[in-house]
Amino acid sequence: MLSVMKIGVPKEIKVHEYRVGLVPGSVLELVRAGHQVVVESGAGAGIGCADDEYRSAGATVLPTSRAVFEAADCVVKVKEPQLPECAMLRPGQILFTYLHLAADRAQAEALMKSGAHAIAYETVVAHDGSLPLLTPMSEVAGRMSVQVGATLLQKAAGGSGVLIGGVPGTAPARVLVIGGGVSGAAAAEIALGMRASVTIIDKSLPRLRELDARFGGHVRTLASTADTIEREVANSDLVIGAVLIPGAAAPKLVGEQAISRMRPGSVLVDIAIDQGGCFATSRPTTHAEPTYAVHGVTHYCVTNMPGAVPRTSTFALNAATLPYLKLLADRGLDALSADPGFAAGLNVSAGRITCAAVASALGL
Repeated sequence: MLSVMKIGVPKEIKVHEYRVGLVPGSVLELVRAGHQVVVESGAGAGIGCADDEYRSAGATVLPTSRAVFEAADCVVKVKEPQLPECAMLRPGQILFTYLHLAADRAQAEALMKSGAHAIAYETVVAHDGSLPLLTPMSEVAGRMSVQVGATLLQKAAGGSGVLIGGVPGTAPARVLVIGGGVSGAAAAEIALGMRASVTIIDKSLPRLRELDARFGGHVRTLASTADTIEREVANSDLVIGAVLIPGAAAPKLVGEQAISRMRPGSVLVDIAIDQGGCFATSRPTTHAEPTYAVHGVTHYCVTNMPGAVPRTSTFALNAATLPYLKLLADRGLDALSADPGFAAGLNVSAGRITCAAVASALGL
């Protein structure tokens, strides 16, 4: 058991990523529990938290990310480490962040080479089988997907010129959500609130029954088959891909032929892009260049969607991650031994892939 752990929070370096691993309030909780926190200068600027707020909470502010990595026993981030960050990790060090390794062989190999223990938020499992550290960002991405899609449907953005909710005397936009999990349900909720015509496709009939009851029958629910997906995609104005297989690459559920049949100016938003995407034509984009067109259909495939609303996202994420981080700080890796669901978050350890879904996806 560790008596004191030094926790490091570097500034995120992914393009247009403004979230931060810890907010000052979380730092205060860790410091009061007897631990030490070091934060890179400017790490919280994107959410409106100045260095002095971190100092007031008890953190030491360091000038560079390298200084943070060198000082920390455990590095806490939001997005997957970029290759220069992987190179700063050392054997035995703990990394706690989103990883999404199934679609990123280069990162997986770099983490293996580092010898560090990398715990992925997205594969930690709660006692009820849910994914507690993925849920808040899935909710953000799901809700964002509709407002992004609504903007991209505007003619000035290259869209077909359809208003999501329509107006009396005209039809609303047809919004298709593929995947009825957390992000899919969040997308459907916002689309319905904007008065769109909403359809959800999922392979689980029990889940479709839950969603039908949740939305009072105001959302169409369809069982997932290849034929159903192709037909519904071709007839939709906005398609939101919200498919998740924890830790694994997302299945390509929408083929290029179906996309080619969509009306020009229609929009695809691929929430699953972190795991490789669920549209055949998907490729990762950034907030700097978020969209591209294939067959006249706008694709939005930003790999860190919640980074566009960093203050909301960071506080939501910290509320979920802090209890797990406190366990790590108090007990080190022994915290994983006491909780199989927490242990499921360990993706790379001492040079080896330790998550079966990642190993299968990458052949490692």
